[in-house]
Amino acid sequence: MASELYNIIEGVSREKGIDPQIVVSAVEDAIVVATRKYYKTQENLRAVLDKESGKISAYAVKSIVESPEQVEDPNLQVTVEQARKLDPSAEAGGELMIPKVTEGILGRIAAQLAKQVIFQKVREAERDTVYNEYIGHVNEVVNATVKRLEGPDVILDIGKAEARMGRKEQSRLESFAVGERIRVVIVRVEKAVKGPGVIASRSAPELVQHLFQTEVPEIYDGTVVIRAIAREAGERTKIAVMSKDKDVDAVGACVGMKGMRVQSIIRELRGEKIDIIEYHEDAVTFAEKALQPAKVSRVTIVDATDKHLEVVVDDTQLSLAIGKKGQNVRLAAKLLGWKIDIKSEEEKRQEVEQQMSALVTQTVTPLEIVTGLGEGLVEKLKAAGVNTVESLADMTPEQLEAIEGIGPKTVEKISIAVNNYFATLDGGEAVAAAEPEGTEEAATEAAFSEESLAEGTVEADALAGDGESAETEPTEKAAAEEVAEPSIEEAATEEAATEDVPTAESATEEAAEDKKS
Repeated sequence: MASELYNIIEGVSREKGIDPQIVVSAVEDAIVVATRKYYKTQENLRAVLDKESGKISAYAVKSIVESPEQVEDPNLQVTVEQARKLDPSAEAGGELMIPKVTEGILGRIAAQLAKQVIFQKVREAERDTVYNEYIGHVNEVVNATVKRLEGPDVILDIGKAEARMGRKEQSRLESFAVGERIRVVIVRVEKAVKGPGVIASRSAPELVQHLFQTEVPEIYDGTVVIRAIAREAGERTKIAVMSKDKDVDAVGACVGMKGMRVQSIIRELRGEKIDIIEYHEDAVTFAEKALQPAKVSRVTIVDATDKHLEVVVDDTQLSLAIGKKGQNVRLAAKLLGWKIDIKSEEEKRQEVEQQMSALVTQTVTPLEIVTGLGEGLVEKLKAAGVNTVESLADMTPEQLEAIEGIGPKTVEKISIAVNNYFATLDGGEAVAAAEPEGTEEAATEAAFSEESLAEGTVEADALAGDGESAETEPTEKAAAEEVAEPSIEEAATEEAATEDVPTAESATEEAAEDKKS
């Protein structure tokens, strides 16, 4: 029959959920510590608990050696001859257990020390037992009872241990009362100094997954599979489901008839909103579904390697797609595992316009590069605010003539010079090779124009008669001035002085009037 002490040890073991032998070892170690403290010895002590009588005996254990020369420490070793005086059956290589008197000599201090040792050993054993019990149940849902409230934390009774649920692990919509039964997820198990640390949560996505497995038979039997869950506890949850059977609607199975299944889960989560989305392997299609209830105009994959998407929505759908404080797009990004950039149609249009304007941005070419523009003309153009060839090419003849000192002839010469410059850029060497031929043709045209003007002048003289023969020289002189190829700067100077210098025709009329008089 077991002693009363051993029965107490078994009761403690059952209560703490630990092996009774662990408690027995703790008691024996406590007696060893108390005995060593009393005798103040360095001997190797050992305590033994008698299960039947409940008596705890202490012994000094020494190793047995053959000769005295082999004894290195008298506290730990003894010769065979000395050992046989206490135990006739002692042999070299064995152990000799010398009893130590403990009854009636271990006082209050020794008893208190033994008590502390027993408590410490039991706590360590309990911590290891709880850790080994629950480490294999991480991310699983268990039933718990609210045991007490410690500030914002809730202490739960999960059976063999207590679990702590911190404020971050709770939903903002929930409040708990002592004795209330709830379902929680074991998120981690820690070996804390003060005791086993089981951390429970009501905000983990695994809780929603477990609730759907409980409420939806198709998920429980594997017909419908939950592919991804994104959750912000107390606010909204997005869950992506896929059916392995083409005849089973995954979303409809989760919603249930008249929404009964999903409504049951919402009640368990204290009114948290749940979006059930059909899963797609195509990221573009999945993104369109994940951003519901917003309507997406188009989705573009920016970078498949970095998993980056660009979503464009109508201007009226932008706020709905982003959600309250960015919640909708944030959950969609978690669900997809992609980075999502949302833009409205107007923002996208402005971005495209900026990109196009950047592509067609004109290079800045100074006027001095264009051959044929004299220094005087360049100064006039710069004074008018025209500093580049590109801005000069964009101006109309009327705008050029509005500049002081520039007339129609100068405008024509500017046009020719600018066209030749751009033709050189476009044509390259081919245009450069064609320039001599163009020069000869221009010279031929100039000669032809000069001959034509000369013939016209002669005919005009013949018609005017001998009395007007004096007009021939000024007329030919004026024609020669028109046909000659002056530089653009001389043309500008000539036209600037047009108002003060009389034309050749007016000079001819004045000469004829003088002759008649």
